[in-house]
Amino acid sequence: MVRTILLSLFFASGATSAPAQTKPLLLQKPALSRTQIVFSFAGDLWTVPREGGEAQRLTSGVGVESGPVFSPDGSEVAFTGEYDGNVDVFTVPASGGIPKRLTWHPGPDTVIGWTPDGKGILFRSQRNSYSRFSRLFTIPREGGFPAELPLPAADQGSYSEDGSRIAYLPLSPAFAAWKRYRGGRTTPIWIAALSDSRIEKIPRENSNDFNPMWIGNRIYFLSDRAGAVTLYY
Repeated sequence: MVRTILLSLFFASGATSAPAQTKPLLLQKPALSRTQIVFSFAGDLWTVPREGGEAQRLTSGVGVESGPVFSPDGSEVAFTGEYDGNVDVFTVPASGGIPKRLTWHPGPDTVIGWTPDGKGILFRSQRNSYSRFSRLFTIPREGGFPAELPLPAADQGSYSEDGSRIAYLPLSPAFAAWKRYRGGRTTPIWIAALSDSRIEKIPRENSNDFNPMWIGNRIYFLSDRAGAVTLYY
């Protein structure tokens, strides 16, 4: 997402104050709070202070943890955990602790973000789909039953600050490794009013637009509309 671009220089220089590595480390999926950075490395989650320092392991379960996202208050990290052969939504205190499992569906549930009020986690799932497409759901941070967003199909998503609208992809990206793909599954970004599902479309001409992030009154996103993928708003 946009956060990955903003943190690219940080990861190019390494995440700790240790001596320079002879080989680069594959640090992925960074997320920011006011004081910390959390990222994926070697199948686990790690945190490091924003001003730099030694990275600390946040999770060490038997499985793969990825896609961390800080809660708005920075106290918890939601992530996608693959334990026992299944992919589900988990949270863990940002200061460390035992991960808490929130979803139990046999299909994959993938963390996308948090609701603006910090009371729920937004995730992607095919649990209510009749074919190979996903929908977006929220689940309370304390656990409970998921609630489906009123969208027929959705992949990525980011809420407006008041939570009344969401910028999302109605289609999942088709070929992440293909450059300048212009087939029938290029991805637009739509803006939905959650009160009535009314849609506004971000202008484009068959480009691949993805990873929307709503900040203030602007939506930042990645696009290949002018050639190489870069940042737009």
